[in-house]
Amino acid sequence: MDMMDLIGRRAKEAAGLLALLSTVEKDRAILAIADALEKMTGQILLANQKDLDAAVQNGMSTAMQDRLRLTPERIASMAGAARECAALPDPVGQVIEGSNRPNGLQITKVAVPLGVVGIIFESRPNATVDCAVLCLKAGNACILRGGKEAIHSNTALAGVMRTALESVGVIADAVQLIEDTSRESAVALMRLNQYVDVLVPRGGIGLIRSVVENATIPVIETGAGVCHAYVESSADLEMAANIVHNGKTSRPSVCNALECLLVDSAIAGDFLPLLARRLDSHKVEIRGCPNTCKILGDRAVPAADDDYGAEFFDFILAVKVVTGIDEAIAHIRTYSTRHSEVIVTRNLTAASRFTREVDSAAVYVNASTRFTDGGEFGLGAEIGISTQKLHARGPMGLRELVSYKYIIAGDGQVR
Repeated sequence: MDMMDLIGRRAKEAAGLLALLSTVEKDRAILAIADALEKMTGQILLANQKDLDAAVQNGMSTAMQDRLRLTPERIASMAGAARECAALPDPVGQVIEGSNRPNGLQITKVAVPLGVVGIIFESRPNATVDCAVLCLKAGNACILRGGKEAIHSNTALAGVMRTALESVGVIADAVQLIEDTSRESAVALMRLNQYVDVLVPRGGIGLIRSVVENATIPVIETGAGVCHAYVESSADLEMAANIVHNGKTSRPSVCNALECLLVDSAIAGDFLPLLARRLDSHKVEIRGCPNTCKILGDRAVPAADDDYGAEFFDFILAVKVVTGIDEAIAHIRTYSTRHSEVIVTRNLTAASRFTREVDSAAVYVNASTRFTDGGEFGLGAEIGISTQKLHARGPMGLRELVSYKYIIAGDGQVR
């Protein structure tokens, strides 16, 4: 039996046991994980430093190093998110709906765990904990496969969680980490049909495309975020500058960061210089269309064709001057990954058109795309941002980590 088959078998067994746990038992396990994270902060940081040292040696960008970096505050935040998850209602066993048929059959639709959830992610070690805790609360076993950039961090975090689970009598194999970071291990996970019920990729466009093309397991696409802001001609320019600045600079390495700005030609001459001054504080590179470069001069560089579909994960912003809302919506339809888009406007008609015609998981009016997050939406932590339409869309919290079954009670009826 090879290692991947063994991991799959263990996960399937664990899933069967987790499905039988009470809410109290699951919450006790999650709280044990939160306590263990705080207790073992020093050990986790030592492991993370090995990853950071390798990142520097390999020339990883500053923004991507931030994505990789753990701090005492970030570990405390992970523990806090776990405790918040424990406090959320348990979705398993909830009655979704029910009916009584004319023949006397009582039909009840009840939420049940998905089973085994495989998660392939890149260099954010906090995903290791977020995904494991959410899966556990929803009664699912998880198989985690992170990127090589965070292997030391992920190994330490998984070890802490497994020990915490054992300490409260929950099977450790509820959380398993694939320590082999080769492409072969990822492909093997994508094809563990006999054990894995659903696969969730978290990362950039390349990772998600690879999983969708190679997996033989049902996939929920998450993560790829080519997010747009359209500053409409009636916009409050200071508000627009604040929203764009926050969307691009607060944390450029995450999927809800802003990647492309569209500016109405009627206000571009006033707005772009104002924005450029704001972006200077983070030395944001502006890659613009010819009109953008004409307005900003040396402050912008000409954009290449592929810049408008790029997820930069860095202090880079693609900018295009558009003739109005029709061109803005057409541009978004062409380049968006259907994650998050925002219109900044004081025109109710424009806002209504934008929210109606832009087909993304989250569509904003006058607010930063950085709010696309399970915690910010009141869902607790999230396993990812789904950019597809089947089963789940937007932040995937606990309610998206269960399926359902029908329970039919009769009194001898036959058909």
